[in-house]
Amino acid sequence: MIKNKAPIKVRSVWISDVHLGFRGCQAEALLHFLHSVETDYLFLVGDIVDFWSIKKSPYWPQHHTNVIRSILGKAKHGTKVIYVPGNHDEALRDCIGHVFGNVEIHQDYVHTTTDGKKLLVMHGDEFDMIVKNSRWLAKLGNIAYDTLLDMNHYINRLRKFFGYSYWSLAAYLKLKVKNAVSYISSFEDALAHLAKDRGVDGVVCGHIHHAELREINSVLYCNDGDWVESCSTLLEHLDGSLELVFWAERFEQHKNLVHAELLASKRAA
Repeated sequence: MIKNKAPIKVRSVWISDVHLGFRGCQAEALLHFLHSVETDYLFLVGDIVDFWSIKKSPYWPQHHTNVIRSILGKAKHGTKVIYVPGNHDEALRDCIGHVFGNVEIHQDYVHTTTDGKKLLVMHGDEFDMIVKNSRWLAKLGNIAYDTLLDMNHYINRLRKFFGYSYWSLAAYLKLKVKNAVSYISSFEDALAHLAKDRGVDGVVCGHIHHAELREINSVLYCNDGDWVESCSTLLEHLDGSLELVFWAERFEQHKNLVHAELLASKRAA
């Protein structure tokens, strides 16, 4: 019998770009993470639910519901949950200032870490000129991205067969295509500049599915990544230090242990 490990105790967790309702969402990995961590603050930094995808092709399996239940369970039992909507769940921006099931809805939020750093929390789509000025082009890009993720699925089934770990074609292309690299850099610079103008020490965002933790012109830029490609999250430890964590490998190890235990129990039966 696999023993449950003691939960990781942290002060704050940031997750974004989960895209519940989209077939590429790695909800089971996220659920494993949520069950593995205890936190005082949980920040949902936009695109948690993908209304664009649901409208185009309705999809909502049980483990997507389980993610929502896990988040609401944390909110009920003492975790302060802050939801900052993004462009894929922008309908929730009509609810800014309200509280639902102990979940607070905010346009953005300033969080102070244990060691006194002030961090501006926002999704970041406000600084994406494609989303802001050309909605049809953004949706066309979304279709292309969905296609890449479908290709990811088949590529990684083959990689798993040969014993290789998960690899993201979409992430690889983003880092290889010159325009994509330039776009990411411009986005990061714009967010860092905003943080400086707002008089805070750093910014935490999502939106571009590119996890990053670095200093830009004396401002701390943090992107918590996504739960479609990288299964990444930003943590604030109890001493105020920040860490990017990539959960896919830990989840894979967990699945392998569960599979081994099932095989052992069948042999013993």
